[in-house]
Amino acid sequence: MYSERLDKRAFDELRHMEAEVGVVPNADGSARFKIGNTEAIAAVYGPQEVKPKHFERADRGIIICKYDMIPFSVSDRIKPGIDRRDMEISGVITNALSRAVMLEEFPKSMIAINVYITQADAGTRCASLTAASMACADAGLPMRDLVASVAGGKIGDSIVLDLTKDEEDLHEEGATDVPMGFLPSKNEVVLLQLDGKISQEDLKKILAIGKVGADKIYQMEKEALKRRFLDENKS
Repeated sequence: MYSERLDKRAFDELRHMEAEVGVVPNADGSARFKIGNTEAIAAVYGPQEVKPKHFERADRGIIICKYDMIPFSVSDRIKPGIDRRDMEISGVITNALSRAVMLEEFPKSMIAINVYITQADAGTRCASLTAASMACADAGLPMRDLVASVAGGKIGDSIVLDLTKDEEDLHEEGATDVPMGFLPSKNEVVLLQLDGKISQEDLKKILAIGKVGADKIYQMEKEALKRRFLDENKS
């Protein structure tokens, strides 16, 4: 039984968050999102010419995302380069943002997104998706809504929000981890993955707790973009 979280948070409490945009000067849009000890930096370039050309679509633009955990992002130094997990998360971010960005506005064009994890303590795909969404908005891309992403899960008999790596590894059988992504104003889910076994009823509870957490992240995203707009008007 998991009756108290290791870091003393409430079961439905997010870790401390930081969000800012305009952090990469040479990008068309960029953002940094940190939640607990997980930090993601995203840079957006485009719309631009599609390369390679055979990926081009006549009726809409495409998103190409590259996700990378830099070697010093975890205590055990990881091998540089892109592995299968990096490619899978790149696809997750691409799919979610393709439902948020109005790609029909950019036929025969490409939007390139680079996401780097500078610190990792679980929830990297969710932090990456949130940072990438803010970066797209910072680039001035038309969007149906921002994407707010967070993971929920189950440890023992307890439904929890925003797991840490220690929590994921707490039990021998591991915790159930459910990364989620929402378009909050549209009440749409654009990311839902499941790592582990869980009942349908518990999945509904995790989605509910995730939606509440995502709404808080959404407000922080909007505040970061508002600060950027106000700062530009002052300068």
